[in-house]
Formats: sequence, structure tokens, C-alpha cells
Amino acid sequence: MTSSDGRHVQGPDVLAVDLGPGVRAGFTLRTGGVSRGVHASLNLGLHVGDDPDAVRANRARVRDWVGAPVGWANQVHGRSVVWSDGAERDAAGRDSLGDADAVLARSGHGAGVMVADCVPVLLAAAGDGLVAAVHAGRRGVELGVVAAAVAALVGAGARPERLRAHVGPAVCGRCYEVPEQMRDEVAARVPQAWAVTRQGTPALDLPAAVAAQLAAAGVGRVDRTDVCTVEDARFYSHRRDGASGTGRFAGVVAHRAPGSRTAG
Repeated sequence: MTSSDGRHVQGPDVLAVDLGPGVRAGFTLRTGGVSRGVHASLNLGLHVGDDPDAVRANRARVRDWVGAPVGWANQVHGRSVVWSDGAERDAAGRDSLGDADAVLARSGHGAGVMVADCVPVLLAAAGDGLVAAVHAGRRGVELGVVAAAVAALVGAGARPERLRAHVGPAVCGRCYEVPEQMRDEVAARVPQAWAVTRQGTPALDLPAAVAAQLAAAGVGRVDRTDVCTVEDARFYSHRRDGASGTGRFAGVVAHRAPGSRTAG
């Protein structure tokens, strides 16, 4: 892979998805980076005890893959959205755009969200030059963070029927056991969230809930990567590895400005 400044660097391992012409989008695997130990190797989270320089090097690899500077936020399981100016770090050394669970970007800039079982959602209106990355955990599903991101994109000029979304790897309903009261409360808001584990105990199917919320918000096309992060060791999983520590993978997306080059 050739970086944005012409250097040859090892690329990150990414599960790429199609969100339309001019859009580079995908979900990173846990391989292809420089982190060590329990965070090996493409950890993108600065808040999990990893070497910050290693995380920034991993983020730079993702930046080069997506072809634009990527804006990251501190995810707080809410429904706030923030616009990325594409600056990963400002003059003060900032590594975050602030507290938000949806990062939106215009053409030439990128957006990323970190996950380790929660649902990463990528959105793009290729014809309108707008993209978004959304972090939807159980609380975010209840609060409607996906609908908030769609509304912000529409408010910026995106046409709902031209929006495309991809629901990424996340804990599945067979593995996300929760108390029965919690399941009932979430399913009362989003019926598609109701699930049971393999053992027949109460569970939540967050990817199904998110897909339903995207459709309800008027998104023209919704695709899914039907992969469970607990079951698939290619991805970080807090539920699987939490006791020993784990990193964060990401959903990243950018719309390339006319004339720009994307590494690959």
C-alpha cells in the first residue's frame, strides 16, 4: 500500500464494503497493525491501556487505507453527532472530536467509530458527498443514535432514498445474553431486538434492531455483514476477552474528493 504522502507502508487488514461510487468504507480486523500483547495488532482505541504511539500509528494506516484524514470521537453510548473536519490531531495534540456516537463527514474527510461488540454502522450518500460512521450499542439503540445520524445527514443535504448503509460485525443475538427485563424494555422500542441465546435465555439482537431502525429512517439500501464478534476471532470482542483486556476495531468511511487518490 502507498500512503497519502507516497511512502510504501504495510496496510491494515480491512473488510471492505460497497457504499457507492467514490466511497471507501470498511471494518478493520484486529490484524495489520503494530500494537502488542492483548491489544495486538491493529488496536484503534486510545482508552484501553495500549501504547498511544502504537494506536496513532495504527490510525495512520487506516487513514492511508481510507484515503482521507479520519475524525474520531469519544463514544459515550449516547445519540450525539459531530462533524469531522478530517483532522485526527489539532495543534494542541487532540486525538478526538469530542463526545459523540456518530461522526459525519463531507467529501474529502473521513469518519470512524471504535467497537468491540457494539454495532458499527457506515452510511453514505455518494451523490451528495456525505458519509457517517455510527456506534450503536444497547443504549444507543434505545436512544435512537442511528436515526439521529440519518437526520443529520438529511439536514446537510443528503436525500434519504440515496442513502446506503452497512451494518458491520457485532455481537449476535445468540451470544448477547441480557436480563429478561432489559430485553423487554429494548424490544418495546425496537421489536426486532428481541432474541434468545443458544441456551434459550433472554438476549438482544442489536444488528437486527439497527437494520430495522435504518429502514424506518428511510435509508434507501441497508446491507449487513452477518458476523458475530464473539464467535469470530478476527475481531476484538470485549464480551469474549474482557477479563484479559482487548483492543477496538473500527468502522471507517470517506467520500473521496474529486481528483484525490486512495491508497490500496
